[in-house]
Amino acid sequence: MNVHETEVRARALGLLRSGSKNADVARELSVPVGTIGYWKHLDRAKRGECPGRHDPKCPRCDGRGLDEPAYSYLLGLYLGDGHISHYSAHRVPNLMVTCGESWPGLLDECELAMRTVFPDNSVCQVRRTGCRNVKVYSKHLECLFPQHGPGKKHERAIVLEPWQQAIVDAHPWEFIRGLIHSDGCRITNWPTRLVAGERKRYEYPRYFFSNKSDDIRKLFSYALDSVGVEWTTLARGSDPFNISVARKASVALMDTHVGPKH
Repeated sequence: MNVHETEVRARALGLLRSGSKNADVARELSVPVGTIGYWKHLDRAKRGECPGRHDPKCPRCDGRGLDEPAYSYLLGLYLGDGHISHYSAHRVPNLMVTCGESWPGLLDECELAMRTVFPDNSVCQVRRTGCRNVKVYSKHLECLFPQHGPGKKHERAIVLEPWQQAIVDAHPWEFIRGLIHSDGCRITNWPTRLVAGERKRYEYPRYFFSNKSDDIRKLFSYALDSVGVEWTTLARGSDPFNISVARKASVALMDTHVGPKH
C-alpha cells in the first residue's frame, strides 16, 4: 500500500468512525463504495466490533417457535403464487410471492406473514411491471415448504406433511385466505333470467379459486369442507380448474373470514 492510499484510507476510517455513511465517504474521497465497505469491515474486525455469524434457527431443525396462523396463511400464498429458487450468486435460497400492485393490502399482509414466520431474516419487496415480488432468504425454506421441487407445481404431487396438515386443520381460515389471496378472487355475477316474460338482470357475489394442480384444489376444497363452506367445481372447457363458492350462506362465511383482495 503506497503512502497516498494509506492517507486516503486513514481519512476514510476517520469519517466512518464518526458516523458517515459508506456512500458519502466514497463520494467525498472518490473511492469505490465497495472498497470503503471492505476497509470498514477490516477496521471493525481489528477492533472486535464485527457481529457474530447470522444463523437464524429453524422450527423444524432447531425447535424454534413457529407462528402457526401466519404460517398457514403463508403456506396458502406459496401454493398459489409462490416459489423457491436458489441463484448461483446467492448463498441461500429465497421464497418469492408475486403480488399485484393494485392490492397494497395484500402486499402488506404477505410481507407481515413472512416477517412473522421468519423473524430473524430480512424481507424485501422487489418492484416489477405491475407487481412486486415479496422475498425472504433462508437456508431453511425447504424445511418449512417441503412441497418445493423441480418443475411446475401442477406437474408434481403436492401433499402436506402431517405437521403441516395439523397446522392447516387448526387454522383453516388462514390457509383459505392465503389461497384466495394468491389464486382466487371475489366477484359480482350479473346473470339474467325471465321474470313474467321479461328478461331482468340481477347480481350476486361469489368466490373463485383457480389452479391447475389437482392436489392444490383438493387441499383448498378440503379446507372449505372443514369450515362448512359449500363449493362446486366449474370446468374451463374440459379442465376442472375452477372452484366456485356461490351459495349465500357460504359467501357470507367467506366474507367474514376472507373478504376481497384490497
